[in-house]
Amino acid sequence: MKPTMPLLLLVLLNVAGQSQAQIKNSILDLTNSIRSILPSLSRPANHSRIFYAVMFDAGSTGTRIHVYTFIQSVSEKLPVLDNEMFHSIKPGLSAYADSPEMGGHTVRMLLKVAKKTVPRLEWKRTPVVLRATAGLRLLATEKAQALLDQVQHVFDESPFLVPDNSVSIMNGTNEGILAWISLNFLTGHLNAQTKKTVGILDLGGGSTQITFLPKQRKTIESVPVADYVARFDMFNSTFELYTYSYLGNGLMAARLATLGALGAEGLEWRVFKSSCLPKKFRDEWSFGGLTYHVSGDPDGYSGYKLCYQEVLKVVKGFIHQPYELEDSNVFYAFSYYFDRAVDAGLIDGVQGGMLEVRDFKKRAKEVCNKMTKYALISPFLCLDMTYITCLLKDGFGFKESTVLQLTKKVNNVEASWALGATLDHFYNLKIH
Repeated sequence: MKPTMPLLLLVLLNVAGQSQAQIKNSILDLTNSIRSILPSLSRPANHSRIFYAVMFDAGSTGTRIHVYTFIQSVSEKLPVLDNEMFHSIKPGLSAYADSPEMGGHTVRMLLKVAKKTVPRLEWKRTPVVLRATAGLRLLATEKAQALLDQVQHVFDESPFLVPDNSVSIMNGTNEGILAWISLNFLTGHLNAQTKKTVGILDLGGGSTQITFLPKQRKTIESVPVADYVARFDMFNSTFELYTYSYLGNGLMAARLATLGALGAEGLEWRVFKSSCLPKKFRDEWSFGGLTYHVSGDPDGYSGYKLCYQEVLKVVKGFIHQPYELEDSNVFYAFSYYFDRAVDAGLIDGVQGGMLEVRDFKKRAKEVCNKMTKYALISPFLCLDMTYITCLLKDGFGFKESTVLQLTKKVNNVEASWALGATLDHFYNLKIH
């Protein structure tokens, strides 16, 4: 019996990558913490069936597993999301581009979470699905496919239900749409008569997404290409969204682009310098399976103004500014928007909070002009905060007074596209 459309969904937990030396510790940490479960939502007293789903989010900086428990009530048409078990491991699958078997091994380790969460009798009825995002989109096709083939092999060996198309690279547009569906379900804004919705800003490692429901027709009519408009069917209604996924404008990819290292050769001997980094800083930094030598500019100047000029080259001319932004939606910002706001001391790491765009700008100036003070938190904090400021202002075109809701969870559920992808698997939302 197929369940009908549930009412709750979720957001992305994006975390910075680790070096190869930390992989074994990550796996040990995973094994030791499998028993930790996020707080359950209230369980209906009367229920006829409990069912489960397993969704893997293979991001550029980590692989995450979401194990969902749904309850189909006798008296309710809509199932309820009762519980989410979440765990992540670093680095992401793309770090294993040259050793796909090791990438498959990390997925095999994460499947232990599913085995601990889903009752054994339900394993053969519980679908397991993996969707990869920008990390694999940025890889050469043959390397990405080798990783997907390894994951497919691990799934086929598992005791779970392996549906058709269970392992694939997700379309960037779908990533934004499914996150939008998730956040609007969780905030109670999605129904057939909806007049007010929330927009989403998702900043991953390799890509970034903006999605909202326009109120003005001109927003749809003024897009540069048709790819900025997407439609999906739900509640016998068709939603028409402004949405776009910018590959290469995620936070980690933007670091590389700012440093001039994106797609560069000679990585074994080249040192990539930036005025966004502390003058005396010099280290190795890894992303997407490659290691880069990075440093500040010991003989030059550093600080916010010079850093802004560097990151502006990564943003200006690449990001389209929608016709309407300010009056149409409240925007929820998550993933690295949230993480860096926490690192910079702008919001609480549990509660999140409301921030104006100018708050990012003000703190970016402070961090960049006092790099030594903030270097212990992260030597990249100046670059990251400046990039976020530039992306919001000169990229998307938000006013400095625009208020954003920085969030990690909504109603105790991780906010991300992953639950939206689970629902799409069950119910076919007809995204086009």
